[in-house]
Order: sequence, then C-alpha cells, then structure tokens
Amino acid sequence: MKQQLKSKQIAQICASVFFLSNSLVALAQNSQSTVIVTGSRFEENLNEVPANVKVITRDEIASSTSSNIPDVLSQIGGLNVRSLNPGQLNLDATVDMGGYGATANSTTLILIDGQRLNPIDSAGVNWESIPIDSIERIEVLQGGASVQYGNGAVGGVINIITNGNNAKLNQASVMYGSYGTLINNAILRDSFEDTTYQLTANTSNTQGWRQNSAANAYSFDAKVTQKLGGIDRVYTDLFYAYTNAQNPGGVVGQVGQGDPQAAKFNNIGSNTTTDNVGVRFGGTKGLGETSIAELDGFYTNKTVFFANPYWDTQTAYNVGNSWQVPSSSKLSGWQFNLSPRIKAGLGSFGSGIFGYEFNKGAQGSTDTYGATQQDFLNTNFYIANPNGLNHDIQNASIVNQSVYGILKLPITNGLSLDGGARHQTQQANTYDSNIFSPNGSVNNSQTYSANAGDIAFNMNYAKDQKIYVKWNQSYRFPNIDEFWGFNAEGNRVFNGILRPQTAQTYELGGNWMLNSLRVNGSIFSSVSQNEITYNPSTGYNYNSPYNINRKGVVVDSSTNLTNKLTVAGGGKYQKSFYADGPYSGNEIPLTPNLLLNARASYLIDMNWSFGGVVNYVSNQHYDASPSYYNALAVMPSYTVGDVYLAYKLGGFDAKFTIKNVGNATYATYGGYGTISTADGAGAKSYYYYPSDRRSYFITTKYTF
Repeated sequence: MKQQLKSKQIAQICASVFFLSNSLVALAQNSQSTVIVTGSRFEENLNEVPANVKVITRDEIASSTSSNIPDVLSQIGGLNVRSLNPGQLNLDATVDMGGYGATANSTTLILIDGQRLNPIDSAGVNWESIPIDSIERIEVLQGGASVQYGNGAVGGVINIITNGNNAKLNQASVMYGSYGTLINNAILRDSFEDTTYQLTANTSNTQGWRQNSAANAYSFDAKVTQKLGGIDRVYTDLFYAYTNAQNPGGVVGQVGQGDPQAAKFNNIGSNTTTDNVGVRFGGTKGLGETSIAELDGFYTNKTVFFANPYWDTQTAYNVGNSWQVPSSSKLSGWQFNLSPRIKAGLGSFGSGIFGYEFNKGAQGSTDTYGATQQDFLNTNFYIANPNGLNHDIQNASIVNQSVYGILKLPITNGLSLDGGARHQTQQANTYDSNIFSPNGSVNNSQTYSANAGDIAFNMNYAKDQKIYVKWNQSYRFPNIDEFWGFNAEGNRVFNGILRPQTAQTYELGGNWMLNSLRVNGSIFSSVSQNEITYNPSTGYNYNSPYNINRKGVVVDSSTNLTNKLTVAGGGKYQKSFYADGPYSGNEIPLTPNLLLNARASYLIDMNWSFGGVVNYVSNQHYDASPSYYNALAVMPSYTVGDVYLAYKLGGFDAKFTIKNVGNATYATYGGYGTISTADGAGAKSYYYYPSDRRSYFITTKYTF
C-alpha cells in the first residue's frame, strides 16, 4: 500500500511516546480528586475503584480532531473501532474492548448516564442520538463488569456522562469539509433556581467518499434536572434520533484490491433508515447520613427499514440468480428498563450496594419480496410455505430480571476488599414464519440464567498511587437476532435459543503519578465458555463447545513536558485464541494483537495551538469460518494520523483539521466467504469495507 505517511514511521512515533511515558494510560483521570461512577454505579474516588478506568474529559473532546463519539473513543481512548460504513459520520461503528472480534457489539456495554444503549439485537449503538456537545466526560472501564451492569458487560464498559454540569452554556458550532460533509451542533443549558434544563441538537450530512455512501443524521435531546435539597434530585431526558444511510457494501478482494470507491453492484440504491425515540428518567434520594437510594429507567422505541431494490429487478434474475434476498425489510422493537439500588453504610464493615434490575423488550421483523421476486420464486418453486405467504415474519420477546450486591470492606488504612455477585434470569419467546419453510410457522420458548461475581484487593499505598488484583466472572445472553441464521440458499432460518456465554478474568493493575507523568494500566487473562458466535460456512449462530482465551496488557499515560507541550499515549497487546478443540491456538478473527496510540498538543500562545493523534493497528485475520480462516491471508496493519490547527479568541473557536493526513489505504473490517456475483452464482472470495482517504475540515464554534 502506498502511504504518504509510512506506517513504520508513524509506528515509531507511537513507540517513542510509549517509552517516553514509561507506561501508558489516561489524561486527566489520575488525581485523588477524580470522581467516577462507572465502577459501582455510585460516585466514588477513582483510586478506590479496583478496575482500569480511563476518563476522557470535555476539554479533551473539544480540542481533538474528533467529530463523533466513535472517533473520540478511537483517538483519545485508544480503543479498537471498526465500521461497515466508515464514513465521516461513523454511524454504525463498533468498539471492541475485549478482543471479541465479530461479536464486539454485544460484548462492549455502552451506557449513557449509567443506562444501557445497546439494543436487544446485534445492531450497532445509535451514537448519533447523543449530541457530542452534550457530553461532560466519558468513563472507559476495561474488563468485565456484569456484577454492576449485568448482561453484555464482558469486554468492558463505556459510560457517556451528560448530567454532570449545571453551568450556563449557549453554544453553536458548524463543521464543513470533504465529501460535502456538514455537521451542525447546538447546546443550550441554564438553571432557574433548582431546575437545570439542557437542550442539544445535531444535524449531520455527507455525500460520502464511496459510491452510494451518502448519509444524514438528526438528533435532539431535552433534559431537565430538578434538585430537591441536599443530594436529592430527579431528572427526565427525552431524545429522538433519525438516520438515513446508503449502503455501499464490501469491495471484492483483499484490502487494497479493486476500486475502493465503487459500491458493490447489488448494493447500488440500497439504504437503511432508522427512527429512534425514547425517554430516560431517574433520581437520587438521601437516606440518612450514610445511605443513598437511586432509581434509573428508560423506554425506547426503534424502527429500522432496509431497502435492497436490486433484488426486485429483472436484472437480478435474468442471470438465473440462485439467491433470494428480500427487497425490503422492516425491523421494529421496543425496550423498557428499570433499575433501583441502594448504597448503605455498614459501619466497620464498610459499605454495600444492593440492587434489582428489570428489563423487557420485543422485536419483530418482516422481510418483503417484491412482485418481480415473487414471480421468480413461484415460477422456480422456491416457495414451500404451506400458508402461501409473500413475506417472512420473525418475532421475539425477552424478559430479564436480576438481583445483585456489592461489598467494600476496609481491612487496613488504604487497603480494602471489594466483592460482589449478580444472578440474572432471561425468558425468551420466538415465532418464525417464512415462505421457504416446508413446515409452516414455528414457536419456541426457553429460560436460561447466568451468574456474575468478582472479588478484588485494592491498595492506596501512597498519594496518587493505587494497585489492585482482581478476579471477575461476567456474562452475556444472546441477542434476539442471534436466534436466527441462514441456510445454504441464504434464507433466514431459526437456529434455536442459545445459552448465555460466560468469561472469567484475572487482572492486576493500578494508577500511578510520577512527577508530571500520569500512568495507569493492567495485565489480564481470561477464559470464555459457551461463546456465542457465527459460523460463515454453515450460516448458523451457535455456542462454541471450545474455550477461548484472551491475554494481554493495556497501558496509557500523559505528561506535561513543558507548560505548553502535552503528550499522551496508550497501547494494548493482546492475544485472543481457541484454547482447545480442533482450532486450538487459532487466533480469533478481527482481533489485532497490537494497538498503539499517541497524542500531542502544543500551545503556541493564548490564541493559537496545534496538535495531532496517531493510531496504529496491527494485522488481523479476516472474518471467516474457524475451519479455514487461519490458512488465509491476513488484513494488513495500518497507521492513521490526524492533525489540527486551532484558534481561540473570547467565545470564538476555529479549527482546521486534516484527517488521515498520510492518505493511508486501509480497512477496519474484512471477511472471507460466499458472496453473490454478477453472473447470479455464489463464489468464495475476500471482501473488505474501505475507510475514507485524506480529508479536510474547518470547524467554527461560538459560545454566547
């Protein structure tokens, strides 16, 4: 691959910052006064939390080259982020914190103010529903946290905090640049007596670098917080988000081959439209001097419409096409969650947290076949359903209930024993009816349960110095859509309600402050059982009968080299591989072994500053069947750098940003399997989703 900024050179920059910093972890997170909530769901000092937690501040977000939350997590958080449509809006981005590869959407738990954003299916998080200017900070917890948060908190937790500030703020910003990208943000926040209100809005539009990759997104959020005296408060948060994104599809071949700007022939004209609306609510109540009660809840309703017009054209069947892809699909679902909890002082026994969580959701999908498709299917006797339907219907519902408890027991000055447990039960019900089923509709129901636990010793042995050792078990239940797979003809079929997967992790880590150098990091080793995965060669989701191990080290740091120059960096080395069975030793696809991140900013004077960020991602296996992917070529490593020049005067800010300054050719996702070809047949091939090349943007912001 040709790159103006060569990978080896930028990797050396990353390594230089790595060794300069001695070890690596987070900017603005390491003082004794830093307060977080992600460790236990209640406010606590960072150095009292036995976990690797990184805090991304509002100032870091504002001074970065990032225009969306996935970019923030990749560039400042140093996390592995990938996308099937990685344009400037990054709408469908996935964050992989634990080395889970293709299932990272389901093993990294995304929260907003402590409440889950992950949908009940395998779709991505609606990042666009959170205007970036509404964020106060982002807390990133590496490692399992199912005791605190239940289902899905296996690889790590990302908690986006929006409710930490009641200061008046009226701000508007505009970003314009390459590929016709235009992003507008506005925030209005003020208080009247004990009431704080915040209104945020975002509009985002881009024509896209690739053919058929235009996208637009709109979001609005209205939040009201009412203080009731002391720590008592209640809040209500209404939100709405809309997106319409074209789907260019993958490029046939290995990364760098073919025309990366061209859409796949059968994706031209396809698009996905999403409507997401809901309300979040909750409150805090003091119960005497040592006890606090909290309640959080939310209700969301989401509709997704997929349009695949190619599959209802005569062109698709003139070549004797053997594929039967619906020309349109509609997915509708809702989710309700309620989580009360109490933190109580227990005297000499420290403190305890006791909680209950109720979650209920349902989702239905309808696949519709157009008139041309129906004629083709009837003529060729593909339709076997005795009901004679012209569409497929799949419905599923789930009910989750869990109870949990957490105990912090002081042993000596600075040393505590932390532990907890959670038990969760899920009841799932499904209904399936499709035109290819010879047996008519199918109903199924199943109840499974899972347990989480952790125990840790945490020692604050000196000011700003912490070390901890921890054992943890976390779990995730299958998503609703993982009850279905695909048969040899590409038709969606029910493959059963899967069991929950579990993972046990041993971890050693800490926070340190060495003069101006702030450091934290951890070493971890985990083993996963019954891992829920997809086999591209069979088309079915299943519980792997083989254990999967994950081992590694993650570090990050920052330091002020001078009063004008700040550098920061991070890195993660990990191995994700089958521990036994016929694939023993094979690495899991889409899990790079090495991630490096380096950031720097320089204050020229009171008005001017410049800086940049560099990310390095090592090579990784294409997503493919475990029976043969280890013999395939690998996706190449890549290095991507962004730079910016900023100007500030009073309430006015301006920034010029160059993204992918080295014009790297790279992809964050690729696979190998059977793909549809223009001659109507299916063929085994590599494919990948290319990321944008070099681009330029100007951002202006004014604070009134």
